[in-house]
Amino acid sequence: MTVHLKTRITAVGPEVAELAEGGVLILFSDGAPPELSEVSVLHKPDAGPAEEAPAVGTAIAIGAVGTTITAVGDTAWKKVLDLGHVVINFNDAATAERPGEICAGAVDIDALKAALAVGGTITIGA
Repeated sequence: MTVHLKTRITAVGPEVAELAEGGVLILFSDGAPPELSEVSVLHKPDAGPAEEAPAVGTAIAIGAVGTTITAVGDTAWKKVLDLGHVVINFNDAATAERPGEICAGAVDIDALKAALAVGGTITIGA
């Protein structure tokens, strides 16, 4: 299986935990404007992003927290390629409500929040 993105967390905005409570995680590449970094996990890729978007069923790991993709919005992966930006919604939805989001299986929210630490790794794919 392909590794679509393997990235290291470089900063966690002060509002990330609150969004994670609702099952939402926003990623932006390092260097995002301050107003975006407040709600985002900033990251720097170690591998990828791959040109090919991940498919439904592809694994996602945030530290030790794992799940699979359940839906991919039409423009979600293009935003990853262009800006290092994506919204991951852990809602188990079969269809993405917004074109720029990736939906994934539900996870333990407390474990997710604990995994969102500087130096942690986020992997989409193998």
